Amino acid sequence: MKTRFYIIFLFTISLLTTSLISCGDSKRKVVVYSPHGKEMLAEFEKQFETANPEIDVQWLDMGSQEVYDRVRNESANPQADIWWGSPSTLFMKAEKENLLAQYTPSWSSSISANHKSKNNFWYGTFLTPEVISFNNKVLTKETAPKSWEEIIAPAWDNKFVIRNPMASGTMRIIYSAMVENSVKQTGSDVKGFEWLKALDRNTGSYAADPTQMYLKLSSNETPVTLWNMPDIILQSKLYNYPFDYNFPQPSTVVAVDGIALVANSQNPEDAKKVYEFVTSQEAMILQANKFYRIPSRTDIPKDKLPDWIQNAKYKEMQLDWEMISEKESEWMKKWDSEIKGKGN
Repeated sequence: MKTRFYIIFLFTISLLTTSLISCGDSKRKVVVYSPHGKEMLAEFEKQFETANPEIDVQWLDMGSQEVYDRVRNESANPQADIWWGSPSTLFMKAEKENLLAQYTPSWSSSISANHKSKNNFWYGTFLTPEVISFNNKVLTKETAPKSWEEIIAPAWDNKFVIRNPMASGTMRIIYSAMVENSVKQTGSDVKGFEWLKALDRNTGSYAADPTQMYLKLSSNETPVTLWNMPDIILQSKLYNYPFDYNFPQPSTVVAVDGIALVANSQNPEDAKKVYEFVTSQEAMILQANKFYRIPSRTDIPKDKLPDWIQNAKYKEMQLDWEMISEKESEWMKKWDSEIKGKGN
């Protein structure tokens, strides 16, 4: 009798296990490539799967350039469904190379024309103003540089620490913006590279990674840098770094971070659900308050955003992002070979 009961018990367990495995396998998979970091990706994976238990969101966290390279290399057999996060210049390249799928999100009318693809291949999610950041134990808003011209003044000789531009999307965009302005105003890149040469003279140190830059910015020797506003606020609020910032005058570079569907992906319809979920008003408000992101959507209620966003007063520099996307690599190679370390 005991043997019969034991056999029935094992059979029942086997059926339950098979059933559970079957349920797990039946979930539809959406793959997200993103540089947004495991904290934010894990948060939205959990939220989305709770609301959509039939879909399994899987993400790979990697650098922006690595995402672009991977999407391009996999174009014959795409492994990702969504590309969430990277400077718009990379999305522009991907659009030209037919790596993205057209999609018009439900909130398409609530974003500025210069913060999205003209043909609906990518949309901006976050705006990132670049600022002059400084060590507030050494400088104040009044004594720190306040304009692009002040940055290159001799008074700041060797006072800047700069994140290595060749490895930094933030710095590549700032440097490229200076050259683009030169081309736009004079028809030549000469003035832009002269500005970069003067900044090189004022740069006491190039930091290999952001952490090294934060440490050097905390010192008396190199108390000034150029960096993005949200990260400076995050570092000061969460890690108590003595950082403050000025918006460069007369206007500042504002990088646009985007999102897109990957062309010919395996799960395009479920990918659209994830796309809409992570760009909803509720998601944008959470991203602003918990992850220090400035929404690109213009329909987010101001009173739902943190004070540092509500109080941010800056003028966006008008840039030819198509030109920057096309010429950035060439300009940065020239900076690396002809300017870096030669200003002193």
